[in-house]
Amino acid sequence: MAKVVGVGGVFLRARDPGALAHWYAEALGIAFEGDDHFVALVNESPNSTAVFSFCGSDDHYMGDPSRLMAMVNFRVDDLDGVLNRRRATGADVEAVREEPYGQFSWSTDPEGNRCELWEPDPTP
Repeated sequence: MAKVVGVGGVFLRARDPGALAHWYAEALGIAFEGDDHFVALVNESPNSTAVFSFCGSDDHYMGDPSRLMAMVNFRVDDLDGVLNRRRATGADVEAVREEPYGQFSWSTDPEGNRCELWEPDPTP
């Protein structure tokens, strides 16, 4: 039977796609391709997973429920290093939260989109 096996992409609306792509390149090290503001992110581990989830209409996990309809979760290899990089670019950074499956932090980009940063627990 046909089924979804991963996340194929995340798309966000932006008032200025070029400026937002530049911000993500600076704050997260994402190398976008040309003027298309596109990048293919390939998981390095064959056992990696991606999550597709829904939050209630009044849930604040993704940020302001009256304005935000999406949140991107980025898997990172060094959460402290990414957070330091974000701070260096002037980005906001929330406190790190420890969970059984890894460490998390959250931030908002210049367009108001909330993103979640996740360093998975290295033990299976």
